[in-house]
Amino acid sequence: MDIFRNLLFLVLLSLDSCVCGSLAQCLTGCSCVADRNGRSLICMEESAFGAIPGNIPADMVKIRIEKSHFTEVPKGALLTVPHLENLWLNFNDITLINSKALEGLRNLTELRLQGNKLRSVPWTAFEDTPALKILDLKHNQLDVLPEHALKHLPGLTYLDLSFNRLTVISREVFLNWPLYRKLRGASGRETSSSSATTPTVVLALHDNPWLCDCRLTGFVAFTQSLGPPILLMNSYLTCSGPDVRAGKFFHETALEGCAQPVVTTPSARVTAPLGANVTLQCLARGRPPPTVRWTYGLKVIRGFRESQELIDNDIIRASLVIPALHPVDRGVYTCSALNFLGNASVSIALEVPHPPRPSTTTTAADGPEPPRDPKVPRPPSEDQNVYIDIRIARQTVRGISIEWQAALRRPAETWFTVHLGPSGGPPDAMQAVHVGPGVRAYAASGLAPATGYDICVALRGGGPRSGQCLAFVTGSDVTEKEQREKLIHIVVIVLAMVLAVPVGMYACTTDAKLACPVAGVASAWRSRLQRGGGGGLGGGDGGGGGHERGRQGTFDSLQAASEEGLVNRESSEDQNRKLRRRSDDRELKDKQEDSSRLPAELY
Repeated sequence: MDIFRNLLFLVLLSLDSCVCGSLAQCLTGCSCVADRNGRSLICMEESAFGAIPGNIPADMVKIRIEKSHFTEVPKGALLTVPHLENLWLNFNDITLINSKALEGLRNLTELRLQGNKLRSVPWTAFEDTPALKILDLKHNQLDVLPEHALKHLPGLTYLDLSFNRLTVISREVFLNWPLYRKLRGASGRETSSSSATTPTVVLALHDNPWLCDCRLTGFVAFTQSLGPPILLMNSYLTCSGPDVRAGKFFHETALEGCAQPVVTTPSARVTAPLGANVTLQCLARGRPPPTVRWTYGLKVIRGFRESQELIDNDIIRASLVIPALHPVDRGVYTCSALNFLGNASVSIALEVPHPPRPSTTTTAADGPEPPRDPKVPRPPSEDQNVYIDIRIARQTVRGISIEWQAALRRPAETWFTVHLGPSGGPPDAMQAVHVGPGVRAYAASGLAPATGYDICVALRGGGPRSGQCLAFVTGSDVTEKEQREKLIHIVVIVLAMVLAVPVGMYACTTDAKLACPVAGVASAWRSRLQRGGGGGLGGGDGGGGGHERGRQGTFDSLQAASEEGLVNRESSEDQNRKLRRRSDDRELKDKQEDSSRLPAELY
């Protein structure tokens, strides 16, 4: 009996040690709980971790980490806990989830990411969680739901997307959901499965800023057709826009399909007198309501007052106010409308008749002097001599920004004209840009680099005047690297010239020195040769002795010159010397023959 009692005690002791050792394996700042479903890791301490811990015990079935404020769920973050079934990461600062963050979690059935900062979700990540049933994404910043978002969630029974920033959802998101197709069938109706085997699916889509226009037509129809076993947690979905539908419930709106814009105008041709205020109007219809803008030929105009008014759900009335008409305002104005389906436009022709030319010239007090060119009217006389102070605010390689100041009596009604053109060109070739009242700056771009330009500011209708223009030169588009290369080339060329000049001078001076000794040696040799020949005329022996002395003297002189390195044996002077020597020898021989022939004749 004692033996059995001891064995039982040992078994209980071993079990207790195993349980205590398992419970002791937990993370600092967290608590570990074991129940019949397995072990749970609960970390609720503020800022306990900067990232998901990598040393989580492998036997965890449930993990709950909240208020740690980490921002990312990286790839394979939970590979060490393959048996994980419940993952709660609420109230952190998660902004990014890697597409392989859920890798290895084949048993995961619940994922809660409430109260984070997610703008998007990698929906393909759910390929690694085929058993997922609960997905909680409320109180995030999601603004887009792709059409295939639910494709990899065939067993999902609870989806919470409430309190996000969703404005438009296509019904294709749910039509591509395998579970919805299974429950509704290909025709969109419920299947014949019994209620005992059919799961209940709950969708939470409320408290999003739904934009109730034509793009939401399919989704509104989908929500209105829902019924068991698919339920909405809050069926009173509310529109946040456009303004005509703001605050209305989905079931109170009647949405129509989308349509391309159509633009019309009450009058395609408008005629108004000089100085009058004119309002041009157009009506733009489209679903969703299009974006409307005005353009004026090829000219850039700023300062015109534009207004738009939504007079119906899909109709916008756009107005363009042109104050104090000038002849330069005549032309074609275009009203354009654009939405995601296309665009349309209508043109309005504005005519401004020329004022009659008076018979006499009026003074400045009576009114403005009639312009010589009706296309360029002069400004009112009260501002005719106004001084405009211009300065360059910023200059680039291909552009310039200017600012100006002027003392005007009516600054709220005064327009300016900026004239820009190449320096030295005719005034008619300058580009004119009209600037509305209140604007005192202008920026030009697209200019040619390293080119001179003139830019002038004048009252609207007036041409460029002296004192109201600036001349400037755009910068060079040569890069700093190219400038360095050019400088290196110049330095190399200069150094080559500096080295070549002394070498050339040395070569020239050396040639000059060699020429003088050669001539001197040749002259000395000729004189010695002549002296030797004269001695030979005195007698045979004396002549022979003189000839030998001449030869010896010639040899000595040549040897001395050779030792000094000043004689060139192949020079033309040597050849002349040989010719002279042969001629002297012939003369000497002839004289000897004549002298021997004379005594014979006497005898």
